[in-house]
Amino acid sequence: MSSVLQGFTKSLAMTVLSEIGDKTFVAAAILAMRHPRRLVLSGCLAALIVMTILSAVVGWAAPNLISRKWTHHITTLLFFGFGLWSLWDAFTDGGDAEELAEVEKKLDADFKANAGNIKKGSKDDDELKKKRPFLSQCFSPILLKAFSITFFGEWGDKSQLATIGLAADENPFGVVLGGVVGQALCTTAAVLGGKSLASQISEKMVALSGGVLFIVFGFQSFLSSVES
Repeated sequence: MSSVLQGFTKSLAMTVLSEIGDKTFVAAAILAMRHPRRLVLSGCLAALIVMTILSAVVGWAAPNLISRKWTHHITTLLFFGFGLWSLWDAFTDGGDAEELAEVEKKLDADFKANAGNIKKGSKDDDELKKKRPFLSQCFSPILLKAFSITFFGEWGDKSQLATIGLAADENPFGVVLGGVVGQALCTTAAVLGGKSLASQISEKMVALSGGVLFIVFGFQSFLSSVES
């Protein structure tokens, strides 16, 4: 039970400090301003939950492919590396507004490109919706768009790699649970808070806090014994 709680606590703290204010957070906030919030929230959350589970499975399988000793040492190095990476970002990147503008610009271009098609097919869509089965209506283009933007935005991200490392060294169930709760909190805040919340978050402070947290995890991992 204590191992599950430890994995949950570490994963929750890491997820919140890694995800809040990042590109997928901003994208969710902007999408929620233009589309129904329930669809954006459903798509983003589904992508993040799938990504968390996949990452935890990879981390859980790692000790079966490599010796427990080596996965422990690799995880320790990952924590120190991510900690220094986050601290570097905190002191060198001053472009919170630029990142927000960049994400908004990309989504803006996509939104304008699709606007004409949506208007043209609106009448046909209304007729088709009556004929479509309920299940197919649930998988709307908006939900799928939110899912794909979030999933591919998170692929290879620092938080994904950190989840793999954490699951290799901690209880995978606790890591998944903490990650899902953390993702749900961040994504809900992004969807409900909108662009104003995204623009008010100090990415420098988040990166600084995340860097310190990763280094603390690194020291804890370095000082702990390897379980056989």
